[in-house]
Amino acid sequence: MAVEKSWMEVLAPEKWAEFFGRRLTTLGDFTLMMARVVRLTFRRPFRTQLLFQQMEFIGVKSWFIILLTGTFTGMVFALQTYRGFAKFGSQALVGAISVMAITRELGPVLTSLMVTARAGSAMAAELGTMRVTEQVDALHTMAVDPVHYLLVPRIVAATLMLPFLTILFDFVGTLGCYFVAVPLLGVDPGDFTGRILELIKIGDVLQGLFKSTVFGFLLASIGCYRGFTADGGAKGVGEATVQGVVFACITILVGDYFLTALLFAA
Repeated sequence: MAVEKSWMEVLAPEKWAEFFGRRLTTLGDFTLMMARVVRLTFRRPFRTQLLFQQMEFIGVKSWFIILLTGTFTGMVFALQTYRGFAKFGSQALVGAISVMAITRELGPVLTSLMVTARAGSAMAAELGTMRVTEQVDALHTMAVDPVHYLLVPRIVAATLMLPFLTILFDFVGTLGCYFVAVPLLGVDPGDFTGRILELIKIGDVLQGLFKSTVFGFLLASIGCYRGFTADGGAKGVGEATVQGVVFACITILVGDYFLTALLFAA
């Protein structure tokens, strides 16, 4: 009876209505805050020092993890594609297919996920701590807009730096693929580079950079929003950080499909 009662409570229409009502309210609040961020981005004062600090934190300090991730992604992808193409005697396509996958999909997506794990979580935790310790309220008392001061530099910095990190990922991923395919697996270096130059177009690279720009805005926006709206003390900060990372990663993966479909249709 107790188990049946619990299931009836879970499946009750009012429970679902409350669940979706909260989600829609959160989505509305997030949309309004991001619209405010976009509007404040072009309003004085332009806090360039804060912007460069965030660009250093998000971009410069993420280069090593992107270097490792990109290199080993290219190496693993070369191994996997070689095994498949070797069955049809098409080993020369290993480089072109690997680089195409890296520039179009793996580069922007994995770069964004790594930055979310490193910088997005830090944004949510830092802003959440400032919220629960009333530092955000202190900015209000000093006539400083906390959205303009705290959110705008972080979101703009992430939007600007993700394409550069994606370029780094693409470069080291290509080098990792070359290292495995040519010296280790015996692919002809001329065929490897020739196929890349023949099949990879500038549009493939630009497609990945466009995606990374969108993902940079999304990961920073979600992390900042979760931290900025945190409550409930230290526990609330932890929950906001986890939610920020999880929601950002899900949004990146779901958004990647829709962006790919949109660009494919165009």
